[in-house]
Formats: sequence, structure tokens, C-alpha cells
Amino acid sequence: MTVSLPDDIAAYLEGEENASAAVADALRARLDRAAATAAMLRAVGIEVTEEGVARVHGKLPRLTAAQRAENARRRDLVADGTWPADSDVAA
Repeated sequence: MTVSLPDDIAAYLEGEENASAAVADALRARLDRAAATAAMLRAVGIEVTEEGVARVHGKLPRLTAAQRAENARRRDLVADGTWPADSDVAA
């Protein structure tokens, strides 16, 4: 399989001992995030279907760099067990 990559990603992979493993790990992480998102939506009563995903695909704008950074910050809080309790968050 051959893929085209942006220069910065290609440069990163050139420094990796096993570029294939690095790409596979990144794609697995993306799949895991998609599965986690679907599980969270199911937990609040929203069933994610292939038809529903296809219907809304491309209708939402891509996340900005600031939004991605905030999402990463929040994931770190959850992973560290430091996400604030409801009583700690101002309304």
C-alpha cells in the first residue's frame, strides 16, 4: 500500500525505527476514539448508525487547532483522574 503524507508527518516517520508500526498505532488510536465517542453517545440514548454517520458526514466544520488542544487537555484530565467534580465547576 502506498500513501501520500504531508511533509511534517513524513519527516516524523523517517525518524521512527518502525514507521509502519507508528502509522498502525496512530490509526488504532483514531479507531479507539471513534468507538469511545459512539459508546458515550449510546450511554445518553443516541444510537450511532452507518446511515446516520453518512447523513451528517461533512456537515460539521473541522475542529480548529485550539479546539483539538482543548480536547487533548480534557482527555489528559480524565486519564489522570483530575477531571473536576460537578460541584467544582461553575455554571
